[in-house]
Amino acid sequence: MAFSLMSVCVKAIGGRIPISELVLARATISIIITRFFLYKNKINPWGYQKRLLIMRGLLGSLALFCIFKALVILPIATATVIQYIYPTFTVISAYIILKEFISRRIVYSIIIGWIGIVLVSQPELTSNNNIKETILAIIIAIFGALMTSLAYICVRKLSSIEHPLVIIYYFPLVSIPLSIPFVINDFVLPTGTDWFWIIGIGIFTQIGQLFITEGLTLLPAGQATSLNYSQVIFASIWGVFIFQETITSSVYVGGFCVLISTIISISASKTTQAKI
Repeated sequence: MAFSLMSVCVKAIGGRIPISELVLARATISIIITRFFLYKNKINPWGYQKRLLIMRGLLGSLALFCIFKALVILPIATATVIQYIYPTFTVISAYIILKEFISRRIVYSIIIGWIGIVLVSQPELTSNNNIKETILAIIIAIFGALMTSLAYICVRKLSSIEHPLVIIYYFPLVSIPLSIPFVINDFVLPTGTDWFWIIGIGIFTQIGQLFITEGLTLLPAGQATSLNYSQVIFASIWGVFIFQETITSSVYVGGFCVLISTIISISASKTTQAKI
C-alpha cells in the first residue's frame, strides 16, 4: 500500500515540481531516516559489496525517475500496471546475463504480459490529444519496469550478505548526486500543499522500500513479487476515488493479463529452481 500512496502524492503534485526535484526530496528524506536507524542500531552504513550496492542504487534511481515521470502523465492505474511487467524482464535478463533456461511457460507469460500492456495503453492512445507525450510516457514506464527488475535482482543477491538498511541506504546515496545537476538547472520552490505531498513521497517510499527489502530477504523473490502486485489494486482505487480517473474494460483486461503473466513467470521460476 505504501508505494500506491507514494503514487498518489506524485500525481497530486502534478507537473508543478520537476521530477528531478521530487527524486532529490525523496532521497534526502530517505537518507536522513535511514542514517538515523543505521546509527541507532550501530550498523556499518557502507556494507561489503560496494559495487553491487552502488549498482542497486543506480538502477533504483533510474527506475524512480521513470516511475515518477509516467505517473505525472498517465493515469495511476495505467502507469502502475505497466510498471508490474518487470517479472518478465527479470526472466529475460536472467536468460541473457546468466544463460538461464526459458521454458515455454515463461515465453507464454511474456506474450500475455505484453498483450496486457497493449490493452492497458490503448485507451490513452485513442483518447489523449497529445499522442507523442503519451507514447513517450508508456516507453518511460516500460523502461522503469526494466530498471526495477534489475534492481530487484541486485537486492536479492545482496540480501544474503548486507543488512536491509544498508541496501536501502545506498538508494538515496546514489539518487542525491544523480539528481542534483538536474535540480540546479530547473529548480522550482515548492509552496503551500506542495510540501505536504513532497514529504509524503519521501515517507511512503521509505516505508515501501523497507518492507519490500525485508520481504525479499525473508521470502522467495517470486512470493514477495506476487504480494507486491496488490499495489495495482490500491493504485486503481486511489485513481478512481481521488482523481476521478475512468478505468475502461480494456484496462481491466490488460491488468488481468499482466497479473496472469506475473503468476506464470513466478510459478515457472519456482519449477526451474526445484529441478535445479
